[in-house]
Amino acid sequence: MKTKSQLKDQERRAFIKKSTLAGAAVAATTLASTSAIAQVGDESIEKPGQKGYQLTSHVLDYYKSADI
Repeated sequence: MKTKSQLKDQERRAFIKKSTLAGAAVAATTLASTSAIAQVGDESIEKPGQKGYQLTSHVLDYYKSADI
C-alpha cells in the first residue's frame, strides 16, 4: 500500500505532466497563428518611383467604410 506522501508525489507529477502538455499546446497555437498573420501581400497601387502618399488596399477599404 502506498503512503500519503507517495500519493501526493504521484499527483504532483501528473499535474506537472499535464501542465507541460498544455503549455506546449498554447505555444504551438501561438506560433501557428503568428505565422498566418505574418503573411502580408504587396497589394499597393503605385507607380514605379512614387514617393509619399500611396493608395493601398487598406486605405481604399477605409475610404469605403468612412463614406468619403
